[in-house]
Amino acid sequence: MPRNYKSTAVHVKPDPKFGSILVSKFINRMMLDGKKSTAQSIFYDALDIASKKITDCEDQFEIFSKALENVRPMVEVRSKRVGGANYQVPREVKRNRQQSLAIRWIVENSRKKKGKPMAQRLAEEITDAYNGTGASVQWKENIHKMAEANRAYSHFA
Repeated sequence: MPRNYKSTAVHVKPDPKFGSILVSKFINRMMLDGKKSTAQSIFYDALDIASKKITDCEDQFEIFSKALENVRPMVEVRSKRVGGANYQVPREVKRNRQQSLAIRWIVENSRKKKGKPMAQRLAEEITDAYNGTGASVQWKENIHKMAEANRAYSHFA
């Protein structure tokens, strides 16, 4: 194998319903114990439920992509050690990381809710994210507030 060979590219196939790699990444993040068909059915059921709740938008993929867009963070804080002190330095987030953080937050916050089927919990989280409310959007806003509060340390970046 040549030295400059990189195996970092992950080959994700598009999902069967929308033909989207983004949806496929979301389903893969939701999947537990390799049960992809279960994760797919939960996701598609959640989108069906969410599209019934949201009346102003017909397209399910559009609902999902707008929900992800509302959860995607623009800045985050990273720890940096300078002269024996740790500073929370605000930094811009790259597009791939924005996407993976948004997916992670939506899935985690859906799993935290208890007492309902996963499809219903996911549908509520997607609906809340679409409307700009909910735990995932709150998470993003908290990170933005932290970055704003630590703006004085941005020259350490």
